[in-house]
Amino acid sequence: MAGIYIHIPFCKQACYYCDFHFSTSLKYKDELLEAILKEISLQENYLDGETIETIYFGGGTPSLLTGDELNLIIGTITKLHVVNSNVEITLEANPDDLDLAKLRALRQTNINRLSIGIQSFFDEDLLWMNRVHKGDEAEACVKRAQDMGFENITVDLIYGYPLLTDAKWKQNLDRVFALDVPHVSTYSMTVEPRTALASFISKKKQPAMDDQQSAEQFVLLMDAMHTQGFEHYEISNFCKPGNYSRHNANYWKGVKYLGIGPSAHSYNHEARQWNVANNAKYISALQKREIPAEMEILTETNRLNEYIMTSLRTIWGLDLKMIEKIAAGASPDLVKAAQDFFEREWITQKENIIYLTTNGKLYADKIAAGLFF
Repeated sequence: MAGIYIHIPFCKQACYYCDFHFSTSLKYKDELLEAILKEISLQENYLDGETIETIYFGGGTPSLLTGDELNLIIGTITKLHVVNSNVEITLEANPDDLDLAKLRALRQTNINRLSIGIQSFFDEDLLWMNRVHKGDEAEACVKRAQDMGFENITVDLIYGYPLLTDAKWKQNLDRVFALDVPHVSTYSMTVEPRTALASFISKKKQPAMDDQQSAEQFVLLMDAMHTQGFEHYEISNFCKPGNYSRHNANYWKGVKYLGIGPSAHSYNHEARQWNVANNAKYISALQKREIPAEMEILTETNRLNEYIMTSLRTIWGLDLKMIEKIAAGASPDLVKAAQDFFEREWITQKENIIYLTTNGKLYADKIAAGLFF
């Protein structure tokens, strides 16, 4: 099985914290769409005939595409690949795009999962982030989507930023729980280089993020999700039992995927490749029927470290048998490196599987780095 990711590099306006590749101009949308369709065709054999289990429209803001444009992309994929009859097709969407007309148009496509970027229900927080929508609009759009028959909905929330008190964070979570969505993704606010937020902080116009605040709000999050019956199946992701994001879960499980669009990444077990992060260069290359991508052949060490990083973050854990499959004789070295983390009770082991403990989830990146080869 395999997945396909489509990167739609357009947004109405730039969020202050965002470092994804996108443009706030739709001037070249038609040319970009044509280039995406050409790349799908040129990359037809990348996945070696694997059945497509998931298709994911990310960005940027893919909800800026029309229903007809989405159908054109999905139809092209379907013509060139064997697609599972139970395929999961996700569309990332901003609340302000999901009016009744848009939802009706989406119901005429094969989109069956919506990922809605709420981030917060507080207008002052959304203004601070430079989001377009309002808090009440976010709540209303989820209810509209549910009324239109979309049951498989995930929402995004952000925590760990200066305006967000613990009381406000609890209110955000309570409002999400009241919406009865089956999946929630949550992210600690990070300051990426070359973003507006990074510039504001460097110029002392905004305070730096507080790691202690982020950690405390992560603990509040885990407790609240557990109380509401959500599974914490990946560091940033929670779902009602069985309602995993199949697409993202496959990333963490090392399943092959093809990335289409500017800056999109692909992985086929042996190598990674990534497209140029420039709309004009991407379009120009595809007009010449060239794939504008660089490639890295993965070494044994690359594959070990990638497996450690992705598997340890999940409910499925790090399987020492997989470590041995990648590199025979490597697992004893990993277990030796893990001893300090066992003693701190940040990780635990059951048979051949190493898992993060609840406390360990606060140090997931540190633990993974300590186990790297």
